Amino acid sequence: MPSHPKGHLQRGHSQKKKSPRLIYGKLSVHRDGYGFVTPEEPVPGLKGDIYLGKEDAERAMHGDRVALRIKRMERDGRAHGEIVEVAERAHLSIVGEFRTRRRGNFVVPHDERIRQWIEIPEGMAIPAGGVSVNRVGARPVEVHSEADLDGMIVTAEIVDYGDDGDRPAGRIIEVLGRPDDFGIDVEILIRAHHIPHQFPEDVLEQARSIPGPIPEAEITKRRDFREYDIVTIDGETARDFDDAVWVERLPNGHWALHVHIADVSYYVRPGSPIDREAMLRGTSVYFPDRAVPMLPVELSTDQCSLRPHEDRLVMSALLEIDNHGDVVAQDFTRGVIRSAERMTYTAVHKVLEGDPELTARYAALAPRFQMMRELALLLNRKRQRRGSIDFDLPEPLLEFDEFGEMTGVTRAPRNIAHRLIEEFMLAANEAVAAHIEAAGEPMIFRIHDRPDPKRVIEFEEIATQFGYSLTPGAAPVKKFKTEVVALDNPLLTSRNYQKLVAKIEGKPEERILSYLMLRSLKQARYSDLNVGHFALAATSYTHFTSPIRRYPDLIVHRILGGHLDGKRYEADLHAIADQSSDAERRAAEAERELVEWKKVKFMIDRVGDEFDALIISTTRFGFFVELQDMFIEGLVPLDTLPGDRFEYRENVRKIMGVRNRRQFSIGDQVIVRLDRVDGVEKKLTFGFVRFKK
Repeated sequence: MPSHPKGHLQRGHSQKKKSPRLIYGKLSVHRDGYGFVTPEEPVPGLKGDIYLGKEDAERAMHGDRVALRIKRMERDGRAHGEIVEVAERAHLSIVGEFRTRRRGNFVVPHDERIRQWIEIPEGMAIPAGGVSVNRVGARPVEVHSEADLDGMIVTAEIVDYGDDGDRPAGRIIEVLGRPDDFGIDVEILIRAHHIPHQFPEDVLEQARSIPGPIPEAEITKRRDFREYDIVTIDGETARDFDDAVWVERLPNGHWALHVHIADVSYYVRPGSPIDREAMLRGTSVYFPDRAVPMLPVELSTDQCSLRPHEDRLVMSALLEIDNHGDVVAQDFTRGVIRSAERMTYTAVHKVLEGDPELTARYAALAPRFQMMRELALLLNRKRQRRGSIDFDLPEPLLEFDEFGEMTGVTRAPRNIAHRLIEEFMLAANEAVAAHIEAAGEPMIFRIHDRPDPKRVIEFEEIATQFGYSLTPGAAPVKKFKTEVVALDNPLLTSRNYQKLVAKIEGKPEERILSYLMLRSLKQARYSDLNVGHFALAATSYTHFTSPIRRYPDLIVHRILGGHLDGKRYEADLHAIADQSSDAERRAAEAERELVEWKKVKFMIDRVGDEFDALIISTTRFGFFVELQDMFIEGLVPLDTLPGDRFEYRENVRKIMGVRNRRQFSIGDQVIVRLDRVDGVEKKLTFGFVRFKK
């Protein structure tokens, strides 16, 4: 099977010319069959998305870019539409379950939002030469007939999409195994999200041909940092090391911060096979038990990785920082380093905490770690002063046994060593962005738009129920009308978010309010136009520090390198930014979906167990809870609540009993019982037991 269909290179480019009579947008289909389209450009009088009934939605697939016209516009601005044509297909292949029926063979898509079954005509079910199951660690399985395939998970290449809602047709190009096979979940999601996962032969050949030793002529061109006790600091399981750091206190009382980043641009040249593949992938994708890297391992874990005690090429940001946390001098250069140690977050943390064994082991580095902590805290205070939002929410960590079976979910460890690296990388990213922008060079920025006013108002309505507000002392939120909230409204400042984050720190309601605040913010993205970074309160920001695993970082290295050489880097930065943003979202969705799938499978044997939980949202059909310390969510249906008939009161976002006025609110702590695990829809259903005292 090819690692990726050519059609995915065309994302973001319409195959049809726009007509002024048509509205273009991406189709989102609900599992029940109806759909919505978000217009790419404003439509006069329209409020929200355009609704499509089941019959209209079936004329395209979930994710397709479609052209439609409005059939009916309601007085309130809601619209009903019909699809005129598909401008761009989202799926050139479909992963799903092969089913043999009397009326033919079909593939039922794994993604339930893709409503169309794929018909497999006679003679197109068996890949050439039988089949070897294409899955990591799987034993080859021979398939000789359609009957052998029945119930198997397969990938079907679509050869005919059909006209006007006709059933699409396809041919089987890959057999993955049975639905309950170990590791099948990762393989399904890789294909469902169209993540390129097999390097083409020309890419592998180029990677293998890259020579090992760095030419001495190249080293002599660069600044030599090999005598500095530079270190990498990463997680215990990290295999590729993008960044290394060094800190020193200067005679004038200022700080010297050196951030050295793997110089991937030296090895990956524009237009080369590796470069084309890296641009297509956009990012490395990290699953709990494996990764799909952006670069071949010959580069990602060897030549480019800043491994200890080995010479490595870097792009370096050298910053002088005063005692207010401001950068007062900076320099950017190509360099060569030899990392003194491969440190872990845990080891650095223990040294800083005075652990006798590790402090003795790293005695030569311990004073430098102390300086790193001082500088990181200084930089953090500086960001807080300017209003940078510092969400420090616990992240789930899935635990597995030696056989790869999930055994639990815990909080991912966080300590001061994580803060060191985060602050230093933020400082380097910001310095590079500001420097290139000031030089007038074209640039890829990491931007974060201001929040949607409507979402801010929704958050305010909930926050006030806990006695908080983004604007203390302001008029009651009910006096604001969402329709007229402007972008310069006092609610919409990062400083107000930051102040509220600090105020709720350590409080029982911190988890729920932080979660809701995050939901009120937009997603960060890449752009060739700088609009600033709202959450960081940064006027100019980019991604420079992870070129091994992010394509925009590699482009920023090329831009900076060209600037150092007095040359302008020429590329379609707008297209690269859009494609990289799409790849990032695709990876994030796949990672999130797999984690949720693993959690649901983990809970199958716990039906009937009771758990402490927190109500995180309320709806007309029930309320959602998150299990304490397990980061697992599920629904408590409205019609299962005991002792009364309950109704959802939208104005206060509460579920209330009709007779006894008992109520369920966001933030309530409850005891719930796991009633049902739906492995197909990957959903958990709980029953309410009692309120937690």
